[in-house]
Amino acid sequence: MDLSSTLAATKGRPSMNSAEIAELNKFVRDANIEFNPKRQPSQSLGKDDFLKILITQLSYQDPTAPMEDKQFIAQMAQFSTLEQMTSMAGDFSKLTSMLMGSEASSALGKSVDIVEGESNVQGTVQAVTRGVTPQVLVNGRFYDWDQVIRVYANQEETGL
Repeated sequence: MDLSSTLAATKGRPSMNSAEIAELNKFVRDANIEFNPKRQPSQSLGKDDFLKILITQLSYQDPTAPMEDKQFIAQMAQFSTLEQMTSMAGDFSKLTSMLMGSEASSALGKSVDIVEGESNVQGTVQAVTRGVTPQVLVNGRFYDWDQVIRVYANQEETGL
């Protein structure tokens, strides 16, 4: 069987066996990594993906049978909801960071216990850094706020 009859039998698409398909997929994957090494595959769709799908749908729809208004409005509402949820997730992340920074700042001057590997470190918080992951300065060394397991009240505050 020659190529033209194979193409005609497969409606213009050459047939491939599973080994050839696997080799082609590996080639495409390797090429994608080479051309854009920073891009990581994602298992979820974001608002940009949703908008691309909607635009593609609108550009390929049949002009003699356009999408119904109700469907279009529903899809736009879904897009709006997705965008608001994405914005809220970012705001919650900022709020969490601010709360962690505030919590770390409130430990300034207080005694703390810190877990470092298998051992515990005790000392007084001498300084606090700001940022996504606040750090505390104890005994001349910075530790992530997540490593602090206990904060003790000062003796002046408790009257002891």
